[in-house]
Amino acid sequence: MKRVGVIGGGQLAWMMGDAAQKLGVELIVQTPSKFDPAVAIAQDTVFAAIDNAKATEILAQKSDVITFENEFVDLDALSLLANQGVCFRPRLQALSPLLDKYHQRCYLRDLGLPVPQFFAVDDVENLASKLEDLSFPVVLKSRRHGYDGQGTFIIQDLATLQEKLAQAANQSQFLIEEFVPFERELAVIAARSVNGEVVIYPVVETQQEQQVCRRVIAPADITPNQAEQSQAIAHTLLNSLEVVGIFGIELFLTKEGKVLVNEIAPRTHNSGHFSIDACETSQFEQHLRAVCGLPLGNPDLHCQMAIMVNLLGYENSESDYQSQRQQLAAIPQASVHWYGKTTSRPGRKLGHVTVLLNEYNPETANHLAHTLESIWYPVRITQ
Repeated sequence: MKRVGVIGGGQLAWMMGDAAQKLGVELIVQTPSKFDPAVAIAQDTVFAAIDNAKATEILAQKSDVITFENEFVDLDALSLLANQGVCFRPRLQALSPLLDKYHQRCYLRDLGLPVPQFFAVDDVENLASKLEDLSFPVVLKSRRHGYDGQGTFIIQDLATLQEKLAQAANQSQFLIEEFVPFERELAVIAARSVNGEVVIYPVVETQQEQQVCRRVIAPADITPNQAEQSQAIAHTLLNSLEVVGIFGIELFLTKEGKVLVNEIAPRTHNSGHFSIDACETSQFEQHLRAVCGLPLGNPDLHCQMAIMVNLLGYENSESDYQSQRQQLAAIPQASVHWYGKTTSRPGRKLGHVTVLLNEYNPETANHLAHTLESIWYPVRITQ
């Protein structure tokens, strides 16, 4: 497999560029805009919406295999192409139970994996009785197309919940789940090859603000048993779905030390960006290795610890923030990755910075992460 079609042209596809060059692989990208980051590294481009299956048919003619940068696709339409022999990795059957978050929850529960309590919103009249087993606050989630906190709401009481649902055009687009008062949030990146080999990256801690990832600490400061629980979840999930490619698995660590599955991302993931600089094989190279049928690489850290900080937009601007980027790059063992987006807006992922540490010290790592943020964000944002 030498020509890889990628559905989606954002920073996740852009970050495949170096790995593709290393492996001698060509990337052909389907994306709506000539300004999308991956256009700069693609050998060829199909300009069309992500869920435009007619465009994906053109992509298939240019590619040996097709993979995904995001999951906002039309599976039914793509299934027609798969039936005609188009090779998708991961296969569409692996994506099918995951794209709707209610179906994802059901799939994980039926696999015996630990998940929060949940139910679908199908009858608003019976909400009160369904909520008897849950106490407020609860989490209201859109079943499709939510990411980076979009489509997720923490609801404090029944009246607010009923009001929120009353405002929705389609109430059945939501599910409700228990609010988990977690000790911390974790994530694990795992890849599975064509031959069924599974490799797992170190479990990381992800620190969120307003449900958007701000910082990643690798490895997480957890017990060996908690790391084993996280890895076992990844093994079970990837083997059950017969995945080919890489998945990001978001987890909760409860105050009792139990690991619960939060959400599954069937692609490369923000929590794995540290791997570009800190691991023997980046998540992007690993994904391309898997989908191209190559042997998987070593996922281990080549440093004692690493931190990754997302550089999020905090204003509407056309700036490339050259001054802040230079200050970040001047920090010892820091690498700044700038996605080349032409406009900034609050919350938009513009880049990230990774710093490698020579000793394992979670306190130092957390302090350094906040130092990086103090360089990037204006004072009013960090306070």
